[in-house]
Amino acid sequence: MKLDKSYDAINARKNEIIMNSMQIDYEKFELPGIGFDYEAMMNESGYSMEEMQKIQLDHGVGNTPLIELGNLTALARKYAPKGKGARILVKDEAANASGSFKARRASIAVQHAKKLGYKGVIAATSGNYGAAVAAQAAMQGLKCIVVQECYDDNKIGQPEILEKQRICEAYGAEVVQLTVGPELFTTHLSLLEDTGYFNASLYTPYGIAGVETLGYELAMQCRERFGKDPDAVVCTNAGGGNLTGTARGLIKAGALDTKIIGACIDLKGLHMASDKDFNRKSCTTGHTGFAMPFITWPDRSDTPRNAARVLRYMDELVTVKQGELFYITQAFAILEGYERGPAGNTSLTAAFALAQQMDENQILVVQETEYTSAGKHPMPQLTFAKKNGVEVLFGDPDDEIPGKNLIFPENPSLIKARSYDMTKARKSYIKNCVKNYSMTSATEEDIKFIMDEIKSDREFVVSELAERGVRTKTHSHGIL
Repeated sequence: MKLDKSYDAINARKNEIIMNSMQIDYEKFELPGIGFDYEAMMNESGYSMEEMQKIQLDHGVGNTPLIELGNLTALARKYAPKGKGARILVKDEAANASGSFKARRASIAVQHAKKLGYKGVIAATSGNYGAAVAAQAAMQGLKCIVVQECYDDNKIGQPEILEKQRICEAYGAEVVQLTVGPELFTTHLSLLEDTGYFNASLYTPYGIAGVETLGYELAMQCRERFGKDPDAVVCTNAGGGNLTGTARGLIKAGALDTKIIGACIDLKGLHMASDKDFNRKSCTTGHTGFAMPFITWPDRSDTPRNAARVLRYMDELVTVKQGELFYITQAFAILEGYERGPAGNTSLTAAFALAQQMDENQILVVQETEYTSAGKHPMPQLTFAKKNGVEVLFGDPDDEIPGKNLIFPENPSLIKARSYDMTKARKSYIKNCVKNYSMTSATEEDIKFIMDEIKSDREFVVSELAERGVRTKTHSHGIL
């Protein structure tokens, strides 16, 4: 019988499709109430740190250099108060096969697909991960399909997206090109069903576990060179896998006092699923339009439970402006001799400002770079922005309005890392819990799950639930 391929019908079969395409039974992790056993799900990856490191090194991934940025540090100190200006280091993940940290995720996912006997892999992605999966599939002899949002409704695509499309095809992948909209994950699910390929999702335990080697490696390199763990690590944050995996790796290395800071580009006011807004942004990932929805509700992905859960690990979240990002991208090339892609420099832009608030003897690590190329270079992106009616100016980046203008700082002192209210993010997560589970009461297990999810205390969780009319139950005392 021919399957119903309507949007609603495909999503109704989501769990069955996921089970067949990964052989993970997510149901076994579910707890009574709203929660699930996160660590049990992560253990499903089945690979030790040593095993993952070997898999990655066998496929051109990992052991990337940790580079001290002496000139950018000196520039930051020029604008810092006396005694301030932490040493800025960067983990050069562009040295991985396919040119980004996402090769770490892809190497484990593709290896596991091959181990389970799948003939091919499919990934839904804006691009860098697609390139990583395509490269790893080529190395390991599997077929690859990448599902990618490439265009607005007029079939116009950003230079960065078209470059990512090109590189996926260069590695031999078939790229299914879509216009912007809600059909990305549904198309992905449909193709998994039709092909019987492995779901190399960004959000599986394999994908997140693969990034743990990055955090682990980073800690070991710092100890070897400086005799200490990094004081803080800045992670560009979008869907959350980068920060989650890095943080888990740092924890596994015993770097328990290292502060985890998320950074994303401020694109407030632009709707990422809007055809009108699609080409009015200059970066396809690492921005608030992607990060905020996933921070406050991770389970919106192409898996029943998302393994990327940043509120469990993130100590601070900061935003930067597009103009600041392009400025630091150019400064990185001119002052340090490294030309790297803009989106991966989001955390470097934040680090430049954050270092000025830290002591000189502290170490601040930017945990990734990404490759650059013609389409990802700032100049074609700025040209494209102008063609779409976005003004490119010099001035104060605080005056930047996403989708209307892009403002380069007149001087480096204007570059800022703007703190996002983490309490607001935690409240939004609880609000989404109440809404998505139609909660009217909460058990002690529900409360404990939310506490772990948002790294908060019981009093805060109970108070927020009560604020939303949710009664709180305990085992021994009934309803509070």
